[in-house]
Amino acid sequence: MAINSSEVATTDAVALTQVSKVFSSGRDPVVALDRIDLHVPRGRFTCLVGASGCGKSTLLNVVAGLDRASSGQVEVRGSTSLMFQEAALFPWLTLERNVALAISLRGDGIGRQAARMEAKELLDLVQLGDFAKRRPHEVSGGMRQRAALARALAQRPEILLMDEPFGALDAITRDLLHEELEQIWQAQQMTVLFVTHNVREAVRLGDEVLVLSSRPGRVVETISVDVPRPRRIESKEVAEIAASVSERLRSEVRRHGNH
Repeated sequence: MAINSSEVATTDAVALTQVSKVFSSGRDPVVALDRIDLHVPRGRFTCLVGASGCGKSTLLNVVAGLDRASSGQVEVRGSTSLMFQEAALFPWLTLERNVALAISLRGDGIGRQAARMEAKELLDLVQLGDFAKRRPHEVSGGMRQRAALARALAQRPEILLMDEPFGALDAITRDLLHEELEQIWQAQQMTVLFVTHNVREAVRLGDEVLVLSSRPGRVVETISVDVPRPRRIESKEVAEIAASVSERLRSEVRRHGNH
């Protein structure tokens, strides 16, 4: 169904209604997601947290269209791009050419030279302009993730899906990338759905934090983060909200362990 401009301002970018995902393997099917209702308002930064195996990545794959829901309704209003924990850059290409390739695959007929110019602009945006001619093995892990972010942005997404993109990085690098991501999100006016197991990271970045239950995954609580931006991950306000989120997660793990 087409959505006119007056409707767009009031609709969710992502809306899941009673969505379930069941993996059938052998005699015992695995219920990864169970009747999830999820609404991500347009332009918001929403974080998902939950214990390992709760279905966070499965949910993101369903939203991205990489996997189909077993039941329920999935509505995604806008183009999407997915960024993973691993940068997964082509090792034989420079950072510039990795990003330019994503641009050329957009399907809008852009020429090779124009794609490289746009790639350079995106690398400048993520503070990698001076490293455009380097190959992935010649830069740090944090730089590779910056390049992966530039590649994701090359698809001009309205909705950026991020699956633990900073999980393998050290604390200082992660903190710097938090700042850069927040600035890009605000400048580009995107919607972000961000999956993480790091509760402080979720509170540092999100407008709200959605807590998923242990498998099968359900949204059991939505916690608003009413802390002014820019935020610091070590701030008292972030720490207090993170503590309440952590306690909710612990109760879910304990509940699951008693079953």
